[in-house]
Amino acid sequence: MTDHTPPSRISIITLGCSKNTVDSEVLMRQIEQNRFTLVDDPNDADTVIINTCGFIDVAKEESVNTIVEAAEMKKTGAIRNLYVAGCLSERYRADLEKELPEVDRFFGVTDFKNILETLGGSYKYELLGERHLTTPRHSAYLKISEGCDRPCSFCSIPLMRGGHVSRPMDDIVREAEFLATGGTKELVLIAQDTTYYGLDLHDERQLAPLLSALADVHGLEWIRLMYAYPSRFPLEALDVIRERNNICNYIDIPIQHINDDVLKSMRRGITRRATEELLETMRARVPGIAIRSTLIVGYPNESEAAFQELYDFVAAQEFDRLGVFLYSQEENTTAHILGDPLPHEVKEERRAAIMELQAEISQRKNEAKIGQHLRVLVDGAEGNHVVARSEHDAPEVDNEVLIPLEEFGGDAPAGRFVDVTVVDANEFDLIATRGDGAASAPPEARR
Repeated sequence: MTDHTPPSRISIITLGCSKNTVDSEVLMRQIEQNRFTLVDDPNDADTVIINTCGFIDVAKEESVNTIVEAAEMKKTGAIRNLYVAGCLSERYRADLEKELPEVDRFFGVTDFKNILETLGGSYKYELLGERHLTTPRHSAYLKISEGCDRPCSFCSIPLMRGGHVSRPMDDIVREAEFLATGGTKELVLIAQDTTYYGLDLHDERQLAPLLSALADVHGLEWIRLMYAYPSRFPLEALDVIRERNNICNYIDIPIQHINDDVLKSMRRGITRRATEELLETMRARVPGIAIRSTLIVGYPNESEAAFQELYDFVAAQEFDRLGVFLYSQEENTTAHILGDPLPHEVKEERRAAIMELQAEISQRKNEAKIGQHLRVLVDGAEGNHVVARSEHDAPEVDNEVLIPLEEFGGDAPAGRFVDVTVVDANEFDLIATRGDGAASAPPEARR
């Protein structure tokens, strides 16, 4: 039975990707402005809201397990109210309501207004663009659109997030200004597909103008682009990346596969030849650009020959950063009818083979940087090291630069840029020592 006593202490558990992180941060800001108290630890709360992920099997399992754990807390009286939102709730609400009666109410992916009204508050439209950051203050995600119009056969995102809707550019810039005023120095642009931005608003892609507008925001020293779909990539965006000093020489472009038969079945709208031409163009137009990509192994029609082609492609391209996912058969996607013929063990072997190859590539690339001087952004400290990142490294998913903590007097200057010299390297980290130079030089003084 639902307890209708107004909550006093609310905890939000966020699962899944950076898009979910942003959604939770928007909701948290609204909750604060409704004068509820936010707490980090669910054990200190009387009300728990779980923002779920429903993308692939592993994520769905984590979401369900988290809900079950919270339901047990409610049974024992540790919490009074339990609400579930996000992608899993959007996609499987009817099933979840039957299986988990302990949950007081389920909400969709961005159902902020109804969540707040259920809590006894109200949605405050004047807070547009304001968020309660859960990332370190100096680095924040910025979502530029919602949903996706791509027809990828394996992907369930449109089922949960709907079609592509670009945010108005003025709203995005206003949010960037709000973040910069609060101390954000690095802005990570995210969406289901960042390269589609503006097509629904202006009948043409507007990623390049958006990048230019964000680069003008005072206080932003790094802007990096994630989730850039390869098909019909807006090449003019590369010129902006090259020309603007505070846009990182970095791009995340999920290629997923390279075999033409697999790409066709995946409905990716691109061929191997076009993919290779795009990568060549990126490297030519933005010298020194770091390219990150993600791949899927174990797709239903991925033969041994198709996988070998993918492996050889990775060896030839030498991506700077790479992630590999196992194919997950998802209900109501167009690939579902193909079944899931490849055993899990085969998928794991293929992923391990590519990641072992990538580790060798990364080791070689990192060793080539020994002796180089880098400007890095400090994230914090772990053990005896200050942990930082170069412009070629996105938070959470990429390499790190480790600097002896003693060089900073035992206190990590999180959020500061410092100059370092690389003295050693391993597969996925650089070891560095502090170097001389203008560590806090403004963007226009660099490059």
